Amino acid sequence: MPLIPEEPQIHESAQGPRATPASSRTAPTPRPVPGPRPAAPPRPGRPGPVRPTPPAQRTPRESAGAPKPGSNAPATPSTSDSQPQIQLIPASVEGALDAAEEAVDLLLDTGRAPGEVLVVTTGDAHPWATHELSFGAESYWAQHDAGDDVFYADASALSRATARPVVVVAMNGGADETAVTALPLALGRAGALLIVCGDPQRINALLGAGV
Repeated sequence: MPLIPEEPQIHESAQGPRATPASSRTAPTPRPVPGPRPAAPPRPGRPGPVRPTPPAQRTPRESAGAPKPGSNAPATPSTSDSQPQIQLIPASVEGALDAAEEAVDLLLDTGRAPGEVLVVTTGDAHPWATHELSFGAESYWAQHDAGDDVFYADASALSRATARPVVVVAMNGGADETAVTALPLALGRAGALLIVCGDPQRINALLGAGV
């Protein structure tokens, strides 16, 4: 009579470690956001509030996983040593300015001097630019010429801005004609790195080629 092998029994103690429920896992510690830069002192003899500083905490964006400025990811390799590196950070029209602000914070956090960064907006002006222009265009552009802090400019005034190592463009609205003109100008002003924050499909359509 043939022998019937016994079926192996799996005992409770032989099972592997139980999976820890997802709800009990410890969430990874978020990366601290760099604090605001010190506010500049009020201008002598000029009334009004001091210049606003960027908020210490930013609201989460859809592109929270956007690559760090200066990293090799999503950036287009330079075609020659004289051409700046181009990096695209996907963002909606509403979130483009926040993406640009975060890019600036990361640039400063990784060693870039404030005076090396120029931020360009294609839609509404940055609040800093609006505030500084309230004191007059001469005072506003004097800060640009001093080159000791991040400078925010509207795309329509980009032709007056001088070159800086890093240019960040926030595609936060505006007419397509403005963006078509601003992007090549921004590329020409960027000495080492051009960062464009906006909708990739719109940017590619405006440029007629992938960024």
